[in-house]
Amino acid sequence: MGMDAAPRRGILMIAGFGDNASMFDGLAETALAAEFDLFPFDMPGFGAPPLAGDTTIDALAQAVADEARRTGAEIILAHSVASIIASVALAKEHTLRMILSVEGNITADDAYFSGTAAEYDDPAAFRAAFLERLALKAQTSAIFARYHDNVAKADPQALWQLGRDARRFSDTRHPGEVLVAAGKVCYLYDVPNCPESTLAWLHAHAVDMRRLTGASHWPSVDVPDRLAAECIAAIHDLGDRFVASDTQLMRP
Repeated sequence: MGMDAAPRRGILMIAGFGDNASMFDGLAETALAAEFDLFPFDMPGFGAPPLAGDTTIDALAQAVADEARRTGAEIILAHSVASIIASVALAKEHTLRMILSVEGNITADDAYFSGTAAEYDDPAAFRAAFLERLALKAQTSAIFARYHDNVAKADPQALWQLGRDARRFSDTRHPGEVLVAAGKVCYLYDVPNCPESTLAWLHAHAVDMRRLTGASHWPSVDVPDRLAAECIAAIHDLGDRFVASDTQLMRP
């Protein structure tokens, strides 16, 4: 880096329900990694040791905020239910400025994986039922086979607690409203992957959106180059430019 070159901006990447940061491995060789510092983050219970207390959205958001402070990341790339976690994290760490939400939870209908935890009173029972459900899909889908294998590595208690808390969150607050209130947001999606209620809410609220036609619910796995290109375009279009002096003044 030359003396006049601006510092590279950081993107903290957090995975959706039961998954871990390996879902972002495909982005390491894309244009996103060439322009930004990428920080894949294994959240507690999901690739990292579980929390001592309950695994809630707020507790995970605090872990994400702490990691953002440690790395200096200003942007969060959040998948699925992690979009809620990112929304709460932005309120905890003022250096965070933007969320790139990859099919994040907007309405209660989006909790089609995590929300089922509320139907179980036991972590082991939920884990077994959820993995059985994923195993059926994995028979005909490599994408689901990868997801199944990562969910199997998650801490059962953390998986169950997060799922139940995600349902409570959606029952008492509107995830979409929390997301857009958090800061600058871009929603990356494909229509067939989203409930009608979510699509209707997004269009009604004029959220910045970028469609990844033909992508699965895990575009960082199956179309990483396309996801990278849309993330770069979204960051620049939202106009959130990095000014080193201002950022340094904001940090404690």
